[in-house]
Amino acid sequence: MQSIILEMKNITKEFPGVKALDNVSLKVIKGEIHALCGENGAGKSTLMKVLSGVYPYGTYEGDILFEEKICEFKDIKQSENLGIVIIHQELALIPELSIAENIFLGNEQAKKGVIDWNQTKVKTKQLLDKVGLSESPDTLIKDIGVGKQQLVEIAKALSKNVKLLILDEPTAALNENDSENLLNLLIELRSQGMSAIIISHKLNEIKKIANSVTIIRDGQSIETLAASEITEDRIIKGMVGRSLTNRYPERDPKIGETFFEVKNWNVFHPLQSDRQVVKNVNLNIRKGEIVGIAGLMGAGRTELAMSIFGKSYGKKITGEVFKDGKLLNLSDVNKAIKEGIAYVSEDRKEYGLILMDDIKQNITLANLDRITKTAVVNENEEFVHAEDYRKKMNIKTPSVSQTVGNLSGGNQQKVVLSKWMFTEPDILILDEPTRGIDVGAKFEIYTIINQLAEQGKGVLIISSELPEVIGMCDRIYVMNEGEITGEVGKEAATQEALMKFMTKK
Repeated sequence: MQSIILEMKNITKEFPGVKALDNVSLKVIKGEIHALCGENGAGKSTLMKVLSGVYPYGTYEGDILFEEKICEFKDIKQSENLGIVIIHQELALIPELSIAENIFLGNEQAKKGVIDWNQTKVKTKQLLDKVGLSESPDTLIKDIGVGKQQLVEIAKALSKNVKLLILDEPTAALNENDSENLLNLLIELRSQGMSAIIISHKLNEIKKIANSVTIIRDGQSIETLAASEITEDRIIKGMVGRSLTNRYPERDPKIGETFFEVKNWNVFHPLQSDRQVVKNVNLNIRKGEIVGIAGLMGAGRTELAMSIFGKSYGKKITGEVFKDGKLLNLSDVNKAIKEGIAYVSEDRKEYGLILMDDIKQNITLANLDRITKTAVVNENEEFVHAEDYRKKMNIKTPSVSQTVGNLSGGNQQKVVLSKWMFTEPDILILDEPTRGIDVGAKFEIYTIINQLAEQGKGVLIISSELPEVIGMCDRIYVMNEGEITGEVGKEAATQEALMKFMTKK
């Protein structure tokens, strides 16, 4: 008989004005990978914070049983002492410290109050070998990529004798190769007897590694599926309460004349002056057209977009940008905005939002002139515009005075889109517009993108998800090593065709 390592019974958690969890129950079998699925804001992360002691005993109702013993965790340290370790979506590593220092931070290998660095490095090397990382223990975190940082987090968890590993969107920021390596590592750790809970919006990954799936919707547990029952359509239906027969909304494009052109665009790295990251790029967008840029990590897509948007990235930038036949002056971000260009960053928390401010302040931030008279913001007008976008974008919040940092990822992304739509752009550049967002919120954002195109605006989508580029775009440019290596129309766009150009030298 399979033994249950974790049981959460009737967990209810309330915040002021919001019931985040309502009688949620969950069982995890020892030695399995159990996936937790649900839309943004469904309560997945909240449930895991209850389990790990981030939300301590007494702040929620219900029971936690771990290895058949009732647990009343007062903090995260108590849960870790029992072998429950959580890795959050935002990695908790200190960039300026070494891998060894990060792994044993708070768990120092010391004798008589003095850190034993030899033992620290030996143990670090053993842990790195276990997760398949060949870096030196002395390597600084800032000198390794996100994929390797994720492996360091797992090594850190293993150093705490983990029995149940919780991973919140572990592959959200990883490329395809790093994601594959991480999933294979989880499968290997499972074979060694470790249990895991994984929160992910990438349904193909869940199907690959999960032994069972629990679906949460609106703070309630809907159902748990066994491995034989796991299909993407079944998970989607449970998450959104209905079937999504088409992942991409239907659209009848009305494409006009070419009105935006980038010619002979070259960009050099801001710190390594001899390294060219964008090489002689030429592209154009027609009115009402959705154009994609596909490419592997490091292909130069984001560098291209940010350099066009007011030269906010790069040095020694050369080339010309035209709109309606007029040569644009894009020497800074303000000039780019005034010329009708908007850029939605791939990192909404770092570059897209001020998390401590409320929704209305974030929405109006990029175009304060529109609501300002004699250097004073008209707060009534600000509220009216923000409320209008809240309704149009279906931002799920009781008030536009809500702090943006308290919103789910999908709703934060809608606030970012609202912010740039408030600038009334003609060209909207969207960099990974649906990263870390569930299928229901994705469909809503796709619908918004289509509406912008219907208004005659030009939309440029950068995405690492090839099905997204193929499903949404009328035409796709492909980049590799800073160059455009191909251009593919919608009819000819397949993953195989795009991949050929993505790897073309």
